[in-house]
Amino acid sequence: MLTSRRTLMVGGGLAAAALLAGPAHADDALAQQMAPRALGKPDAPVQVMEWFSLTCPHCARFAKETLPEVEKQFIDPGKLYYVFKDFPLDQVALTAAMVARTLPPPQYVPFCTALLASQDRWAFARDVNSTQELAKIAALAGMSRATFNQAISNDALRTAILKEQDVGVKTYNVDSTPYFIFNGPGAKNRKEAGEMSYDTFARVVAGAAGA
Repeated sequence: MLTSRRTLMVGGGLAAAALLAGPAHADDALAQQMAPRALGKPDAPVQVMEWFSLTCPHCARFAKETLPEVEKQFIDPGKLYYVFKDFPLDQVALTAAMVARTLPPPQYVPFCTALLASQDRWAFARDVNSTQELAKIAALAGMSRATFNQAISNDALRTAILKEQDVGVKTYNVDSTPYFIFNGPGAKNRKEAGEMSYDTFARVVAGAAGA
C-alpha cells in the first residue's frame, strides 16, 4: 500500500516566490538549505532520488528495514548515489522538513532517520503538540530554540520545499511516498512507487546499472 494524499501546494502560485527575495546573505542561506541532501558519491554509476514524507509510515519502514542494507551494499562501495527529496504529505511533515534542512547538512540524514523512527511519538500521538515534540528532537540534534523558531517561520524555505515538491509532481508524476526515480546506464528516470524490500531494490539497481 502506498501513502497518497493531496500534495501541499505553494498557494498563491510559484511566482509569489519572487516576493520572498531578500538580501544576498539570505539567498545564500536558502541555497545552502536547499542544496542536495544525499548519501554516496555523485559520480556513482547509478543514482536514485527518493521522494519521501517524514509523516509517511511506509517511508519509515523503508528507512528502517531496507535502506541500511542498501547503504552497506551499494552506497558505501560507491555503486549508488542516493538523493533525498522532500515530498511533505501534510503540514506536520512540511514543518519537520524545514527543521531538517535548517540543520547542518551532515545532520540531515541522522535527524530524518530519527524522526522516521519515532513518528508515533511526535507525529501521530494523541494530545501531543507536534511542533513542541519536534523542538525537543531538534534540541537533541543541537538546534537552539531560537534557531528552531526561525526555521519553522522561514517562508522562503517553506516555498522552496513546496516548489521542489511541485517539480516532483510535474516532472516525475510523484503522487505518493516513498517514490523512487532511478538513473544509470540501463535506466532513464525509471519510476518505482512504494516501499521496497532489499531484494526488490537490489534488482532495480542492477537493472539501472545495465547488469
